[in-house]
Amino acid sequence: MKPDYKNWMPKGMIWTAAGLTGLFFVLFVLFGLTGMVSGTWKTVLSVVFLALTVIGLGITVWMILLYRVFSYDGKRQMSKQIIEGVAEYVHLPDGGKGLDVGCGSGALTIACAKRNPAATFVGVDRWGKEYASFNKPLCERNARVGGEKRVLPKGRRRASRLP
Repeated sequence: MKPDYKNWMPKGMIWTAAGLTGLFFVLFVLFGLTGMVSGTWKTVLSVVFLALTVIGLGITVWMILLYRVFSYDGKRQMSKQIIEGVAEYVHLPDGGKGLDVGCGSGALTIACAKRNPAATFVGVDRWGKEYASFNKPLCERNARVGGEKRVLPKGRRRASRLP
């Protein structure tokens, strides 16, 4: 078994962008190519929804390319290179403690722990719904699978309200 560090470009965001692009295209066809509206409104709605379709298509393609680039196990492995590169600079003394704020799936926390065998690391995150694929159980599982008993995931599912 190997850790699942997920991707920095969540599939849910890609599907949302693709869905909105599809909706804009349907609205373009509906208002621009049918006889539902006519005159100035037809022109305005056609231009607006065609522009939104083209922009949405560009954003969706860009997100797909980012997904491929940031894949931890893909060809480029950019996120792995970034994480390993940052971990190279983390040096803690024996018995030291490291804190990773916004640890997500725990990839950086675990990489730092592997490079500092006599230190303990704590990964903290809010793990909210905007990045639903990142969560505390995933982080704990990744630490376990990565063989790191010195990584302690802590955090909340939701942000607490400040007075």
